[in-house]
Amino acid sequence: MTLLPNALGSAWPVRLPIFEGPLDLLLHLIEREELEISEISLVAVTDQYIKAIEGLEEIEPGALADFLVIAARLLYLKSRSLLPKPRPPEEDDEEESGDALIQQLLEYRQFKVVAEGLRLREEAGLRAFVRLAPPPHVERKLDLGNVSVDKLAAAVQKALRRIPSDPPKPRVQTYPITVAEQIEVVRQRVRAVEMRSSVEPLRFSALLSAEKSRLEIVVTFLAVLELIKQREIVAEQEGVFGEIVLRAVEGTMGNSTQVT
Repeated sequence: MTLLPNALGSAWPVRLPIFEGPLDLLLHLIEREELEISEISLVAVTDQYIKAIEGLEEIEPGALADFLVIAARLLYLKSRSLLPKPRPPEEDDEEESGDALIQQLLEYRQFKVVAEGLRLREEAGLRAFVRLAPPPHVERKLDLGNVSVDKLAAAVQKALRRIPSDPPKPRVQTYPITVAEQIEVVRQRVRAVEMRSSVEPLRFSALLSAEKSRLEIVVTFLAVLELIKQREIVAEQEGVFGEIVLRAVEGTMGNSTQVT
């Protein structure tokens, strides 16, 4: 039998022992409960359709979509008929109904007592309540003390101006230094200066001048900010145009820092 591509949609003829006709009519009769879905073999319907489209050189997408929609509906109806039906809820007897009523009355009494207690607190002006749960964790904020980020950034720009910008690289390369590595370098520099109490504290400009590339200066700046955020060091400036110095916070330089 030769079928046109558009005949493979909802009007595709089905031949079964108990039904012969278009596919959409089959679905219509099943939904109106004039045919039992349990007596319809969806495997036979699918096999017939696959054999029909195997003999075609071209299939119309719209017709195929119509068939899939009806087939999915038939599959849903078939699976629903095979699954066990939920049991209807049994009516509670008088004893169970009485227990439920007593439970509701007890809950109502508890709510009434709590509401009365809240009213008395409101009249007494007590509007604060004790927190039973632990306080929420608050993330540390960056505290620079008397040194602003703009001053630190200006010092970084001054250090960057003495080193020409790197020419663009023809290929992608890995960075030779990371923030985590530079944090440890800054920590060691600050610790070394603090151990020699007679020496002046570590100057921020001296720390930056020790770097040899613009990338190292930027990474060092990020490392200093991270150590300030973790409260391992503080940045201080005595005068308006004075030198920015870095000092260790007492009892913290031995701890390890995790970059966040």
